[in-house]
Amino acid sequence: MSLLFAKLCEFVYFANSSNKSLPAHSMFITFEGLDYSGKSTQVKLLADALKHAHHNILVLREPGGTEIGEKIRAILLDKNITGMTNVSELFLFSASRSQLVEEVIKPALEGNLVVLCDRFYDSLTAYQGWGKGVSLEAVRVINQCATGGLVPDLSFFLDLPIEEVERRMHRSHAARDRMESNGRSFYERVREGYLNLAKSEKRFHIINGMESIETIQETVWNAVLELLEHRKK
Repeated sequence: MSLLFAKLCEFVYFANSSNKSLPAHSMFITFEGLDYSGKSTQVKLLADALKHAHHNILVLREPGGTEIGEKIRAILLDKNITGMTNVSELFLFSASRSQLVEEVIKPALEGNLVVLCDRFYDSLTAYQGWGKGVSLEAVRVINQCATGGLVPDLSFFLDLPIEEVERRMHRSHAARDRMESNGRSFYERVREGYLNLAKSEKRFHIINGMESIETIQETVWNAVLELLEHRKK
């Protein structure tokens, strides 16, 4: 990545970085993990619990969430599309994310909502950086550029061994999309990337994805309650 491009991304990042002044009761919570790790289930369960506790929430998933983002999602997941370079894929994911942040996430947080997102920029780091070998430094700068410096308050990584991912894929009988059609070694690298990320950032909670749905739900809820209590101080 050229020095000029890096400087441009830094300029956009500092120009748009704003989430430090968000309302005290807003929260941005993300769920990360390999495909079939149970993220979507836990997002729904947490959403239901927060609604029951009288929080205003917004549930999102990536890529997508906007008109532009949904069109990009269709391209990214289309298994009939071949020949896409890793860098092109990187920019498409980031374009969708940038649109989602500016059009949906930041306004929601400014409106004092709790935003739950099924994947965010950590997926880009794990899948395109660790999994596909794109420069991790390039991924970091592009993540900053695409999000305007927005960082989740809390992130959950649902960890599964690759053997279990393969079993769940097989049991689902669902046609694999373009992103799910990668080999075992790819998913091993992605998992390693996630574990490195989760161990290096305090906002992460690593959860054993082999636990029961109810046990995982309780772990997630306790972490959210802890953050809520901290916000009250």
